[in-house]
Formats: sequence, C-alpha cells, structure tokens
Amino acid sequence: MKLETLGRHILIEFYNCDEEILKNPEIVEKRMNEAAKIANATIVQSVFHHFNPYGVSGAVIISESHLAIHTWPEYGYAAVDVFTCGDKINPWTAFKFLEEVFCAKRSESIEVPRGMVEKIRNFSPKDLGKITFKPEVIEGEAC
Repeated sequence: MKLETLGRHILIEFYNCDEEILKNPEIVEKRMNEAAKIANATIVQSVFHHFNPYGVSGAVIISESHLAIHTWPEYGYAAVDVFTCGDKINPWTAFKFLEEVFCAKRSESIEVPRGMVEKIRNFSPKDLGKITFKPEVIEGEAC
C-alpha cells in the first residue's frame, strides 16, 4: 500500500564542504536557486543573509514549499532542508546537486513524509476533496 502524503521533507547534513563557498552568500544563494530549478520547482522568492564574520542563512520559497540552508563555514558544515509538495518534483535531485556543488565529503539525510492524507482524513469529519499541493479557492467557504 502506497502512503499518500502532501509533501516530502528531506533534512540534510553536509560535512567537510568547501569553506570558501559556504562563506559566500551570493554563491550559496545561486546554488540553492539552481537546485530548485534542477528539481523542477517554481521559484517564488529567494532571501539570504550573510552573518559577520561569516555564515549564511537563507531560503528559496517555491510554489511547492521551500529549500532552506544555514552554513557554518568554519566547520565546513551546512544544514539544509528541501521540502516539496506534489509529484512533479523530486527533492533528492536538489540534494544530489547541492552535495556536489558544496563539495561535501560526507552527508547524512533523512526523508520525512509530511501531511499523511489518511491521518488528515480520519482527523476531520469534513471531506477534503481532491488533495493538491497548491491551495484551491472554493467559493463561499470560510474556515
């Protein structure tokens, strides 16, 4: 039996990465946006922040959820989330790309299914209708 979920969330640890890449907010942002595009995601917005003296945090907001990163260049470490919804995007494509471009010598990852549809349906007595990864507006309905 296939487990139906609303999304796939990969939590990633990249170790022994290129410190110079992880220090540079422009490179990190460019690579995170490329990862989203390679995974076939639709980019909505990208926001990144450079910490003094170094370190980068940022997120690429996609129609299908997000990609986020926090870097510790002094340790060659990056923590990354890739959360996607729908069946047209494979978050592991983004993972493989980022592992390569950050020159990670080692990585650890886990995939967490998000929004298990059967549990959602059993929780609420109302019919959820068709499950989509983008909200649908239903006229005349309120929360």
